[in-house]
Amino acid sequence: MNKMGHRLFQHTGGSPSESVPERHAAIPDPGDSDADLLDAYSRAVVRVVESVGPAVVSVVVEKNSHGRRGEQAGAGSGVAVSPEGYILTNNHVVQGAGRIEVRTADGTALPARLAGADPATDLAVLRTGTADLAYASFGDSGKLAVGQLAIAIGNPLGFNSTVSTGVLSALGRAFRSRDGRLIENIIQHTAPLNPGNSGGPLVDSRGRVIGINTAIIPMAQGICFSIPSNTASWVLPQLVADGRVRRGYLGIAGQSQPLPQHVALALGLAANQAVEVVSVNRASPAGRAGLRAGDLIVAINDTCVTCVDDLHRFLAAWPIAEPATLTIVRDRRRLTLPIIPVEAVACPATG
Repeated sequence: MNKMGHRLFQHTGGSPSESVPERHAAIPDPGDSDADLLDAYSRAVVRVVESVGPAVVSVVVEKNSHGRRGEQAGAGSGVAVSPEGYILTNNHVVQGAGRIEVRTADGTALPARLAGADPATDLAVLRTGTADLAYASFGDSGKLAVGQLAIAIGNPLGFNSTVSTGVLSALGRAFRSRDGRLIENIIQHTAPLNPGNSGGPLVDSRGRVIGINTAIIPMAQGICFSIPSNTASWVLPQLVADGRVRRGYLGIAGQSQPLPQHVALALGLAANQAVEVVSVNRASPAGRAGLRAGDLIVAINDTCVTCVDDLHRFLAAWPIAEPATLTIVRDRRRLTLPIIPVEAVACPATG
């Protein structure tokens, strides 16, 4: 879970002995448009909290330590996403857990087990023994707009059912997961988060989950991040069904490498950047396809490749064991190699 420092703010003002003209706050007229807007904002937040709040849980974790249980405790948040007792949270909240307990908004404590986890997106699914949980629904994160209302509900620093509000400040951000993969289309927002908010929902004004809160930047203010709901809704059924997300694997380590412009032009390439193969696992699909260290991958099927993340995007969407075609540059010649991706065992950070 995320850690951030605390900064104490001191309100400053005039000395009590100073002579200050008496002022009275103006009471807005009920018909004032600003007051109407504030009321509408407040009503929207209240409605969302009333509808989604019961679906938000506190996640309490006892982690294994040297084969023993209960020595290191952790806590986070989660949100029930189905009446069958499935709860979505962050992988880093429950990673290494020996015992997991969830506590509902009304204080009910329920044992839970890990149904599946995906470190590449920092998402995990818990399952409780009850089939009578209040649950929330996903919104479409692909239709979000910068500036719209964002409401975070969670348990920061152990304060259960805490609500904070802000706006979506940016869309399409990207950062690295703990296993090195790039998580894309990250939502940046200003609803304040603290340790313990991890795994809780980010909700729109209609009470739809648009993200799962996952990270903050220590010592920064108003810079918070959420995994988009469209990513969560893609990962969720795979974790429920298989306990993991299946991704393709080629068996290389690679790095971005610029291509000389004259080489790109001579070979009819669309970009001046490629992925240089640094090493090849000979027992892997890349090894069987004849890929060598020093080869420059410029495309897979019709998808241009300029960095390792381009390979990750393709392999995440391409069916396992379905033949594909690599386009490479070797000795300033353009070659194509057939390759059949296999399932990655541990979601490697390279392709």
